[in-house]
Amino acid sequence: MKALQFVDSIPRYVVTKAAGTVARRAFWGRTACLRYTDVPEPCLPGEDWVKIRTRYGGICGSDLNLISLHDSPSVSPFASFPCTIGHENVGTIVELGSAVEGFQIGDRVVVEPLLPCEPRGIHPPCVFCQRGEFNRCQNFARGQLAPGLIIGACRDTGGSWSPYFVAHRSQLYHVPEWVSDENALLLEPFCSALHPVSQHFPAHDDTVLIVGAGMIGLCTLAALRALSSRARVIVLAKYPFQARLAERYGADEVILLKGDYYAAVARTTNATLYKPILGKRILVGGADIVYECVGNAGSINDALRFTRTGGKMVLVGLAATPRGVDWAPIWLNELTIAGSFAYGTSTYEGQRIRTFRLGLDLIASGQVDLTPLLTHTFRLEEYETALATALNKGRQRVIRAAFDFGAPD
Repeated sequence: MKALQFVDSIPRYVVTKAAGTVARRAFWGRTACLRYTDVPEPCLPGEDWVKIRTRYGGICGSDLNLISLHDSPSVSPFASFPCTIGHENVGTIVELGSAVEGFQIGDRVVVEPLLPCEPRGIHPPCVFCQRGEFNRCQNFARGQLAPGLIIGACRDTGGSWSPYFVAHRSQLYHVPEWVSDENALLLEPFCSALHPVSQHFPAHDDTVLIVGAGMIGLCTLAALRALSSRARVIVLAKYPFQARLAERYGADEVILLKGDYYAAVARTTNATLYKPILGKRILVGGADIVYECVGNAGSINDALRFTRTGGKMVLVGLAATPRGVDWAPIWLNELTIAGSFAYGTSTYEGQRIRTFRLGLDLIASGQVDLTPLLTHTFRLEEYETALATALNKGRQRVIRAAFDFGAPD
């Protein structure tokens, strides 16, 4: 079968890193670390695993960071190569291990892609997995599987950028028949926002600022409203098409990232702007909670400045090695900075529940509809066009793109 794989070749990395500064197409060209290649179908690693035929495989921003060589080398011990990319998924079970119960061949499922202790066959599980904090697992590089935080970064599981991949029974969720493939596919990015929102939930009288209105920013907004937040929510969007979607998902105000947006943020948060001798202006006042959903140096600098004294900035965007971030607002305003990775177990209405289960329940009950966010689909063989489109969000008006493998016959 054909798959899109990433290889850990230092010569390819060096050549592509240099060539990519001139032309983006170098990141999927002949010398790139990305390869469109023939691979065997993955085998079941054990009796409690299943094989899944992919229906959709999403193109996540973290996948684009990997291909564009923007990922931090710090996470490389928790990956194994060559790996078939793709962790956003929805598919159909085509093979069952002998110990799998509660699922049948033909079931439509979505897979929680984290690979913590249980899929790795580690017993007893680490202290974090025992608490349901699977994103904090201490064993992502141990156990019966090759290293990998998630499917799509582990050479043993495959990924959703191919027709087939494998998953452990603990990762599986039935997709109700009334939930579309599109909504099921977008459960993973929704849960990536639902996790930090549930962990750092605003008071109803708070002012919230979401920096970024791409997939994760809009999912953060959708998560706030799905969890019945009455906080005042301001969204900072780069493009008008993002702004329209932010309004649709319940933003109280949207500020476009053009002109003097600092003045606009100061005005809408009743803050005062001051100009230093050099560099960006700084606010006194601002939002109570800022969810930073982009992850680059400019957006992080803005988020720190837009957080009020004593407030909290939640780093939802997967920042790697941003340069030129000014840390002065952190100590000057005694800010709390919180990181966020993936999902685990959330508290909802006083109960502990797997974040994926909560997200799927919110979708299945009609409290959130993510289908407008899947804006582009491509066949796998169209990967060059797909990646060029996904990396050109403004011109192509992309929120989320995906590879479409079609429903089974």
